[in-house]
Amino acid sequence: MSAKIVIVEDEEDLLELLEYTLTKEGFEVIGFLNTKIVTQILLEEEIDLLIMDRNLPGIEGSEFVSQLRRDGFLIPVIYLSAKNRDVDIEEGFLRGADDYITKPFNMKELTLRIKAVLKRSSRKFQDSKITHRDLSLDSRTREVFVDNKKVSVTKLEFDLLYEFVLNSGSVLERDYLLENVWRDSDEYQYKTVNVAINRLKEKIDPQKKKDYIQTVRGVGYRLC
Repeated sequence: MSAKIVIVEDEEDLLELLEYTLTKEGFEVIGFLNTKIVTQILLEEEIDLLIMDRNLPGIEGSEFVSQLRRDGFLIPVIYLSAKNRDVDIEEGFLRGADDYITKPFNMKELTLRIKAVLKRSSRKFQDSKITHRDLSLDSRTREVFVDNKKVSVTKLEFDLLYEFVLNSGSVLERDYLLENVWRDSDEYQYKTVNVAINRLKEKIDPQKKKDYIQTVRGVGYRLC
């Protein structure tokens, strides 16, 4: 399974061990001792997975991930942390975790969990290109075309439109979108969904003539 993984771990020896082990498993690995340039890397490169320690210099790891989620990053996250109380693990999932592994840990188990998370996260993007009417989306390049003309969208807007195209004709409730696009129905409000959809509609239908996304009053939205 080929994937590009970013690891943030402030114990240098452990970081080197993780980089060595995962590279041998065939992954491309980028390691950091802190979060200073992680956001920049996520913006510039297509990263498939983030492995995040929580006890980090400067900012607590789950707080950093929570901020990423608020900024629209949907990258899968595995916490690798010495914080092992039930309340810590629950907090980690509430702050954007796809999986949570406590230290000390078994390296083989970590590798298996990484592969499982990558497999789950790739399902919704298993087809490179999908279309609807004159909309075309490429999940590999994360590009959107309207009538063969490229439209610039954010990561969040791409994932939102992709979810609509996958479920074209079906009414998607706001709770469903929060859970499947934002991945955190507790932290965000319905207004967040409304604002994001309005911005997306402005980009893909600036003349307001195509009526791609329709509001179903009191329920949610539907791509027609």
